Amino acid sequence: MLVSMEHVAFLRSPVESFVQRYSGIVVCTLDYAEPGASQSQSQSRTWRRRLICRFLLALVALTVHDVAKAQVPDWQTKVRAYCEKSEWALALHTLGQQEALTPEDMDVKVWYARVLAWSGRLAQAESEYLEILKISKNDPDNWAGLASVYAHEGKKKQALEALDTAVRLDPKRADLHAARARSLRDQGEPREARVEFQKALSLDPISTDARTGLTSLRGEPKHELRLGNETDFFNFADANLEGWVSLASRWTPRWSTNVAGTFYGRSGVHAGKFVASVTARLPHSLAATIGGAQGHDNGVIPKSEAFFGVDRGWKVSENKFLRAVETDYGQHWYWYQAARILTLSGSATFYMPRDWTFTLAATGARSGFPGTGIEWRPSGMTRLGFPLLAWADRRLSGNTFFAVGTEDFARADQIGRFASQTYGGGLRFQFSSRQNISFASSYQKRTQNRTDTYLGFSYGIRF
Repeated sequence: MLVSMEHVAFLRSPVESFVQRYSGIVVCTLDYAEPGASQSQSQSRTWRRRLICRFLLALVALTVHDVAKAQVPDWQTKVRAYCEKSEWALALHTLGQQEALTPEDMDVKVWYARVLAWSGRLAQAESEYLEILKISKNDPDNWAGLASVYAHEGKKKQALEALDTAVRLDPKRADLHAARARSLRDQGEPREARVEFQKALSLDPISTDARTGLTSLRGEPKHELRLGNETDFFNFADANLEGWVSLASRWTPRWSTNVAGTFYGRSGVHAGKFVASVTARLPHSLAATIGGAQGHDNGVIPKSEAFFGVDRGWKVSENKFLRAVETDYGQHWYWYQAARILTLSGSATFYMPRDWTFTLAATGARSGFPGTGIEWRPSGMTRLGFPLLAWADRRLSGNTFFAVGTEDFARADQIGRFASQTYGGGLRFQFSSRQNISFASSYQKRTQNRTDTYLGFSYGIRF
């Protein structure tokens, strides 16, 4: 087994301590002046002896450095340097060459699995760790490494089982208890997670992971109350007003609900509707939503609505340009007094470093009116989200979008009546971990030289 950096530090410390402790004694001994010697002779001998002493100490220091350096394998030094620069291909190439020279060296195999995991090649990393555990089942670090891969793959149950084994192999390791506690917390087991964090803290009273973990269990907000106001200014009619209030609640890690009330005002006509939905989060980063709405329509909004959607996410890597992809598909039915509308929509969001996002969306609308045939109309949208400023727990982010053929099927007067191009953007300011405000604006060019300038504002508070 090759010596790791921790072993090198362990070997270097005693030698260097010896040099630091006894160098002063050597100097004092060599500085001792012989009785009867003149002052100049004594000073001359003293300087010569000091020079010899420093030369000897330099030799000792160089020897210690060379011995310590020799304990670190050359391949490991190269791999560490490549990993610090995120040069994963070079790190894996170096490890592959070393494995060809020393195929039985477990350190090389473990490093290979680590680098695969760090580079985002999770399936390969999982396979490598499983092969390692066939040979070395009693090393808790290998089980912890496999658990980390499982966690990044979304396999929470397997991650916890691997950490159970790691803790059983070495129950006095505070870091393993902290890792198991995080796994329990992610699975929605706060009480068991608290016990594990406390065990970690009892084993290591200065453990930052354990203290941070206990703090995280104090309770994340489960609800978000949001208030909003939206206005459309037309060049051909009076402005449309819309106000709404919503409450989103996450009752358990799996189940959440959303209820909202929206109020419309147009040319003296008032309408309103109530919307409710429930979302289930399923394994493999999958979520399903179903809901409906009932309205007091007054002829300007749907009398009732029903909808469902399916959302799926994929984690791509932690260090490449593309970090994750999220796709969404939904169907929405609108029932008006004199029309029936069905929309089919799909979108894909690409997550990039530093909270940049890029979204593509498309909608097909099927409309049917009494006495007319069925008609399909397409529309599409692209959106770019980006960060602007961040300090402490405050965040300022923005977005810009472009849409073609977009219609608002919540209002009867817009169904199939025009083609349009819409340009817009928005800002979101999070001024604490529990409060934020959002602004949005857009400009829509319609057929017949008509325009719609939109302004929207909302405020959210989590509790």
